[in-house]
Amino acid sequence: MIRVLLADDQQLVRAGIRLILDSERDIEVVGEAGDGADAVRQAARLRPDVVLMDIQMPIMDGVRATERICAQGSARVLVLTTFHVDENVVGALRAGASGFLLKDARADALTDAIRVVHSGEAIVAPAVTRRLLDRFAHQLDHVPPLGLAAATGAGRSHLPDILTERETEVLGLVAKGLSNAEIAAELVLTTATVKTHVHHLLDKLAARDRVQLVVLAYDTGMASAARPGGRAPSQE
Repeated sequence: MIRVLLADDQQLVRAGIRLILDSERDIEVVGEAGDGADAVRQAARLRPDVVLMDIQMPIMDGVRATERICAQGSARVLVLTTFHVDENVVGALRAGASGFLLKDARADALTDAIRVVHSGEAIVAPAVTRRLLDRFAHQLDHVPPLGLAAATGAGRSHLPDILTERETEVLGLVAKGLSNAEIAAELVLTTATVKTHVHHLLDKLAARDRVQLVVLAYDTGMASAARPGGRAPSQE
């Protein structure tokens, strides 16, 4: 059973999400919070597997709440957002969120996202991620890098030295929001080979998941490593 905490300042939104989740045999809503501070308290007390986190909340916003919950290490955070507040999603991802989903997503997309995040993977919707990072990538130039660069002080200029040319290409395409299948088609590789490269990147860069790879690629200026002019990626 996947234990979920709902954090949203709108009671009707929480009620609607609970209605969806209560119909799933493998998902249980264990609590609700109407502000970020309460979400942090309940996450510590209830120890949910996944927190569905709204961004705009009173007392403490979703970005700060995400950072504190991730620091507790007791839950993974899935951010629910509307497109017009996407600038805050960058902060939530940097704070440790395992991905984000638009609030107008289908019910089955929400439940699937919860299962994916619970399994230890990250939700990086390619179409939305490309628009988000293309729009806000400039913000990433003014914050410290994640992962290995932060841990070792390697910095922007030295980080690429630890990656192979192929890993650099794969990282660049991950940053563009491409799926493993799309990267395989772009680089004329098998999907299994791409998956192996992604695992190597996670290990070398000390990244928790694919979301952190995306942010790290922009932190280090390596997002431009993707080959130009390839086919247009799908919107799946």
